[in-house]
Amino acid sequence: MIKMFNSKSVIAFIIFTSMMNGFISINMIQKNKRNYNSLIEIIKEENTSLRNQINEFRGEGMLVTVTMYHPVSRQTDSTPNILADGTRIRVQKASDYKFIAVSRNLLKRWGGWLDYGDFIILRGTDIKDGIYQVRDTMNKRWVNRIDILESPGTKPYKFTSAKLHKTDLVYQDIKK
Repeated sequence: MIKMFNSKSVIAFIIFTSMMNGFISINMIQKNKRNYNSLIEIIKEENTSLRNQINEFRGEGMLVTVTMYHPVSRQTDSTPNILADGTRIRVQKASDYKFIAVSRNLLKRWGGWLDYGDFIILRGTDIKDGIYQVRDTMNKRWVNRIDILESPGTKPYKFTSAKLHKTDLVYQDIKK
């Protein structure tokens, strides 16, 4: 004959099972916590190393190839008057803006050290040295390269060993 469990034994079994699960879970968490802490330390060391490398680029500059592009659909996409950050431009006045497109490896979203809106100083181009603002992204096939936005009709140029420096300049809208 099968004997029914009374409610006290069922409650005791549930409490015992819950306590064992809690005990096992706490031990697993403690064991994994040690592993996580060691991984966190390794990541902190790597981040420090990467920050130091980025600061070197800021201070010394990074060698890049500089080319130019026109805001026309065969060189951009179907909306040449809208840059990657959403900025709308007048195509015929493109050279007046002093905007650049950067290769993806330089942008923060792909592990780089620049972001849309950052100002950079460009040196080593003779006629194109100056301050520019990052507003666009180049095709993924390019690495360590920037394109200066130019009005249609500007003759193509290329500089193979220019230096790119990030500045701490910040744009403030005076209309606010």
